Amino acid sequence: MAHDDIRQLIEARWPDPDGGAPLCVATRSVVIERSLAGDEAELVRALGLGPAFAVVSDPATRAVLGARVERALASLGTVVPVVLGDRPHADAETAAAIGRASAAADVLVAVGSGTINDLCKHAAAGAGKPYVVFATAPSMNGYTSANAAITVNGHKKSLPARPAQGVFMDLEVLAAAPLRMIAAGLGDSLCRTTAQADWLMSHLVRQTNYRRAPFVLLAADEPVLLEHSDALVNGNREAMHHLARTLALSGFGMSVCGGSYPASQGEHLISHYLDTMVAGRSDDSLHGEQIAVTTLTMARVQERLLTDGPPRLSASSATRDTLVRRFGDAAGAECWEEFERKRLSRKAAERLNERMAQNWSDIARQIEAIHISSHTLEKALGRAGAPTKAQAIGVSDPDYEAAVLGARYLRDRFSFLDLADDAGRLGDLWRG
Repeated sequence: MAHDDIRQLIEARWPDPDGGAPLCVATRSVVIERSLAGDEAELVRALGLGPAFAVVSDPATRAVLGARVERALASLGTVVPVVLGDRPHADAETAAAIGRASAAADVLVAVGSGTINDLCKHAAAGAGKPYVVFATAPSMNGYTSANAAITVNGHKKSLPARPAQGVFMDLEVLAAAPLRMIAAGLGDSLCRTTAQADWLMSHLVRQTNYRRAPFVLLAADEPVLLEHSDALVNGNREAMHHLARTLALSGFGMSVCGGSYPASQGEHLISHYLDTMVAGRSDDSLHGEQIAVTTLTMARVQERLLTDGPPRLSASSATRDTLVRRFGDAAGAECWEEFERKRLSRKAAERLNERMAQNWSDIARQIEAIHISSHTLEKALGRAGAPTKAQAIGVSDPDYEAAVLGARYLRDRFSFLDLADDAGRLGDLWRG
């Protein structure tokens, strides 16, 4: 299969649609094929890594692919199996344990999906070692990104990490993944529309930075995911190929932009709130399942606000004391540090109101041009069996409402959550 855009990025030949020199990425190899059985050792050998490999898996991913990778890499040198417990967590403690267990290895080899990949890229960065990943599920877009979602002292953070030297995706393995994980990958991919709308709005309204490149990379594959989402869970390898490419290219888009801006905006803030702020909540839902639900929420907020004319903003009412009372001393202080950077003063609100009054038709036109309706998204997610309601991810209506209304305080990203809330309308706009 030809992957010209991926190859061009790796070889620093992909033309930047925003101008400037051709773009490149740190990853040296991405291989997406129907089957990689028998090729595992050669894929790693070609990168010139080793000769001691710490192969990190959990019992499930080791059974699916890890043991196969261990046997293959034994032909290249020493293999140190690092098998985590059932359902490991992507936290600082587990990453540190991986670092200790792999101290004698030259290379970390992740065999898994979101959690194991994040743990290994974070541990590799801490140890100053290269890592590669063999994917076991098409459940998230972090395989090629240079950041890791790691929980530190109970608070999930996006931390700098070492990009994978090689990313290897066996479509037979991905297609055999649990259907929930496939649907989660679709959810994590289709948030492109709300993340781009948020980022573009911030650029047009607040004149913050914005780039087209990450979205140009995704344009060719997204229509297949929208129109044939059911094929993903019916074993169709061509559809799976499009999803695998999307996941890889989305990660590259984040790397090109130096952060998660093109793939993580309001919808991810709501999910982050659910993960960290809803006391006693079960963590049974997958990240991409949450994003499926939160993306629909953001799509509704965006399309309703866009069609109602320029919003009238007021100064943000939240104070440091407000956030400390809401989130507790430590988390409240962190939230205030983030929120204060984007908090609107009275004069700032007046400036934005003037700008939007003059330019709203053009602002709305540009955002609507890249927006996908909530109806279209809901149909695509539903055909793949992805959740579309808060109850389907184990969240009560009151908890979900708290997440939607409180998510804007978690990070310095000005999204439609901020625009709607500073206009006094978020409480009415988000409901389906």
